[in-house]
Amino acid sequence: MNVGAHFISKRAVLNSKIFVMPPLTVLGPTSVGPGSALLSYVLIGFPARKKLIEALREPVLDLEKLDELSSGAKLGSGVIVRSHCVIYEDAELRDGVELGHGVLVRERTVVDRGTKIGTGTIIDGQTVIGEGSNIQSGVYIPIATRIGRRVFIGPRAVVTNDKYPPSRKIVETVIEDDVVIGANSTIIAGIKIGESAVVAAGAVVTKDVEPGVVVAGVPARPIMRRNEYEEKKRKYEESSR
Repeated sequence: MNVGAHFISKRAVLNSKIFVMPPLTVLGPTSVGPGSALLSYVLIGFPARKKLIEALREPVLDLEKLDELSSGAKLGSGVIVRSHCVIYEDAELRDGVELGHGVLVRERTVVDRGTKIGTGTIIDGQTVIGEGSNIQSGVYIPIATRIGRRVFIGPRAVVTNDKYPPSRKIVETVIEDDVVIGANSTIIAGIKIGESAVVAAGAVVTKDVEPGVVVAGVPARPIMRRNEYEEKKRKYEESSR
């Protein structure tokens, strides 16, 4: 239906107990669970690029046509989507996921429960992000990235998926559970960062990182273990300055 500034697909299933701030565009058989909030200028269910390119060959392209093409997205309960976010078709945001302003989530991405994604972050699709993770503002996550549970990624960190760009070969990059990645760091394509590892701010990670190891520098090299890092953090938090 098209009500005022809204365009909401007839196929969409929006729970009656959600908060909506116009204008809002919902395409295809998108579903949104109870307790969710969709703020102004949010677009959900946008068709994948291949469908869009094909549609542009037709004489007329409008919202009704895009709605027809869309296979919809799935949002669980208690999901918060702030203004100017775009969520593509076949993306799934599970219960309690929270997006900052202007977040892009491309197709075939799954974001598990309770994960927070900061303003201006780009998730370029075909990505899995585990529950309870915290991805800060301005992060770039490309196709074929796998992120575990309770991962922290600092502002403007970049993950890559192409060792010799631009090539025709995309490789998976893996960030395992409980990893911490500092601001402005770069993770080179095909790397695996082991469970509970820490990547210091500004580091360029060119090789796999063993579980529980802290790496820093360009290229990143081990400097301590996670238990030492936690002890330094404890003393820092307890200090008066």
